Amino acid sequence: MTDTKSMEEEAQDGINRLYRRYSAWLDRRLRVHVGPDDAADVVQETYIRAAPYAAADIRHPKAFLLRIALNLVRDDSRRSARRRRNQDQHQPSEAEAAPQFDQVLLTQIVRSMPPLYRDVFVLSRFSGMTYLEIAQSLGVSVKTVEWRMSRALEYCASRLDL
Repeated sequence: MTDTKSMEEEAQDGINRLYRRYSAWLDRRLRVHVGPDDAADVVQETYIRAAPYAAADIRHPKAFLLRIALNLVRDDSRRSARRRRNQDQHQPSEAEAAPQFDQVLLTQIVRSMPPLYRDVFVLSRFSGMTYLEIAQSLGVSVKTVEWRMSRALEYCASRLDL
């Protein structure tokens, strides 16, 4: 058990020496790729990934550490791109979401409208009928259709707080 403990201490000491010697250099190199805030995180993760290796076995420590760090940056970039693609596929864009919300709101307003106003409003706005056609189909005068339509529009405006 003491042999294992001494080997772990040696490995820990080796990684500590590597960190003290190259962490500032690695941080400066990574700032070009990811910016100062993320560079510090990548440096830490690089040393976590390098910890299992014995410092004595690493011939070119700068190349070794830089390769690990750039692989981490590349992996994070791929993960972020994949996450954005998945979000774009599963969530409607703002341009699509706004009309959906407006449509649901209009449907709720129309359904809550008194039936006399709703019939005229729906026939005019959604069926494309003229006031004369609506008057004939409902058996009322064109003036009544106009009055009901104005009330329907007032009702919609009051619910939309216009």
